[in-house]
Amino acid sequence: MKLLDGYILKRFLQTYLFVVIVIVLVVVMIDYTEKVDNFHKTNAPAGEILWNYYLNFIPYWANYISPLMVFIATVFLTSRLAARTEIIAILSSGVSFVRLLFPYVLGASVLAVLTYFMVNYIIPKANKTRIAFEIKYINEAYTYSHRNVHIKIAPNVYAYLESYNNLSNTGYKFTLERIEGNLLKQKLTADRIEWDAKKKKWGVYDYTIRTINGQEELLTPGTRIDTTLHLKPDDFSSDFHLYETLTRPELNQRIDILRSRGSDGVETYLLEKYSRDTRPFAILILTVIGVIMSARKSRRGVGWQVALGFFLAFTYLLFFMLAKGIAESGNLNPVLAVWLPNLIFTLIGVFLYNTIPR
Repeated sequence: MKLLDGYILKRFLQTYLFVVIVIVLVVVMIDYTEKVDNFHKTNAPAGEILWNYYLNFIPYWANYISPLMVFIATVFLTSRLAARTEIIAILSSGVSFVRLLFPYVLGASVLAVLTYFMVNYIIPKANKTRIAFEIKYINEAYTYSHRNVHIKIAPNVYAYLESYNNLSNTGYKFTLERIEGNLLKQKLTADRIEWDAKKKKWGVYDYTIRTINGQEELLTPGTRIDTTLHLKPDDFSSDFHLYETLTRPELNQRIDILRSRGSDGVETYLLEKYSRDTRPFAILILTVIGVIMSARKSRRGVGWQVALGFFLAFTYLLFFMLAKGIAESGNLNPVLAVWLPNLIFTLIGVFLYNTIPR
């Protein structure tokens, strides 16, 4: 059986690699066709298109479709083995169906572990370069348009900005309040604040500091003061697919910051975090389902089984995207949203195992 394990494992990984290469090449061609006008319009250098964009675009998509491609590869390989009656011969020799799953599960486990490290540590670094290219050459210039911004920057400190110009890194009508319990202890108001890139500090202009101590108040006016705040220009920059550029530690840090500030949009980062955990399990689940549904020789041929595999694979993707969209709107728990497709397809796998003759 060890020789057979090696044979199936080798064919499984080869088929997976072939399917991923084919699909990714198709995606690249479609993407280039859609974006070629933007490349010409913005005069994007060919070297940057190739090295900064597509060199990082390919691993992103290869990883993104990995669970589906594992499923397609499993169905394609197993249905071919079944069509040549190799599966029947293996089972007739006394090998159990569970034992037959071993090389598939082994190969899927290797891909699952690789996917986990890729999606948490490697792909985000590649996405930093890719998304920076998109912001520069594909998307329109970003302008921070939010007004009346309230941000909690420390346990008892709250900042307010009427508006912010991300091109000059200048905020207008700035207020900084220190509140202890229900009491206002200190309040700074200023006409504007500007980021000093050399000092890595904010310059506060035309300010007044109001300090309250019981029944006493002290007003301290000034024309300029430099201060360090738990606030950076990056907090007002484009957050276009920012969650895709964060490694696991950076993603956790971002979630903590958003929670401490009480900001909106934390669900997006939670979904990204939890979905990275579910991807390896999706590979294992879809692999087992693929073997179960294609191990039986079909009179309709291999093409029918592969087509059915594509249908189930994209059904899984559609279900995942639907649950994720509902969770982003705040109507579904993020953990449940990302695990629900895996739980449902696990039940489908158990049903198929108990009903389909093998």
